[in-house]
Amino acid sequence: MNALRQLQNHGQSVWLDFINRSLISSGELERLIRDDGVRGLTSNPSIFEKAITETADYEAELRNLSRRYSDAKAIFEQLAIVDIRGAADAFRGTYNSSQGRDGFVSLEVSPELSHNTEGTLEEARRLWRAVGRDNLMIKVPGTPEGIVAFEKLISEGINVNVTLLFSVDVYKKVATAYINGLTTLAANGGNLGRVASVASFFVSRVDTAADTMLQKKMASAGSAKQEELRALLGKAAVANARLAYAEYQHIFGTKDWQKLQSLGAFTQRVLWASTGTKNPSYRDVVYVEELIGPDTVNTMPPSTMHAFRDHGTARDSLTEGLDAAKEVLRSLESNEISMQAITSRLLEDGERQFSDAFAKLLASVERVRATTVNVEASP
Repeated sequence: MNALRQLQNHGQSVWLDFINRSLISSGELERLIRDDGVRGLTSNPSIFEKAITETADYEAELRNLSRRYSDAKAIFEQLAIVDIRGAADAFRGTYNSSQGRDGFVSLEVSPELSHNTEGTLEEARRLWRAVGRDNLMIKVPGTPEGIVAFEKLISEGINVNVTLLFSVDVYKKVATAYINGLTTLAANGGNLGRVASVASFFVSRVDTAADTMLQKKMASAGSAKQEELRALLGKAAVANARLAYAEYQHIFGTKDWQKLQSLGAFTQRVLWASTGTKNPSYRDVVYVEELIGPDTVNTMPPSTMHAFRDHGTARDSLTEGLDAAKEVLRSLESNEISMQAITSRLLEDGERQFSDAFAKLLASVERVRATTVNVEASP
């Protein structure tokens, strides 16, 4: 059994953080499911932007859709829906065998709607109907407006992946919204066993931000202080994630939750996102190896998946050193490095990155559409 498959023995599901047309058409996704035990897939605007603009997979269909639609976003959605349906169908067996616990494929609402509750609700419902697969998860950002929309969607029985979570405090709000949504669904006679959600908690970006601040302070510190600061490098992300998981264990161990569980509800698993290592001096599988535990998901880009398959080690690591994790965050705060400031900025940065990727994607689609229309209109 390879290391990726071993993660399932520790209660963790591996999802792939990647999609493009050839992944599905070539049979590679089926191989990953069969050989590596991959149990789900996530997408985002950056992934789709690269898939559509950097491969030739979509050229013919882009031109064909350009004859039918005058709006670049509508064209993109048609392309994305085909991919999402194909991936969802590939994971249908996993979804069935896990009784709806795994086998999900995520599709994100437009980043333009991250602070628009009603717009998010409208688009999420529309995409849910358009894809027409019950193992779809609609991705909604963990902004205040997005969390309100998320609770409403859960109350309507729509699966949701809440993304761009960096803060433990925000994670707690998301978990509470999930419970509130399920409570409403139950009161309305809904089937709690047919709705699922994950909370996508981002990891590596936290170290990138914290390390930058630590290194700036080290540049002007004395030797003793430099050593103290150096000891904190590469520690913030895992510590932050472990504290989020401790909150998960607490929230989903309460009597209120147990009542919902008795009605068939699933816990909202924490999904570790941004698990590719950005600092080349760190172990390339560190954000997999240090965050392994029951009822979790790790969504990995292909490079991280390959690295862990090759030389990763699976062990129950997620609940190790909780006191040490708290001490890391206390030490950061005592050195005037605010996790609240870091996580707030990372949310803003994440929103901007996805918005920029989406804008670039739509601009590329519009160029193809305009060229197709102009060429065919020429005498």
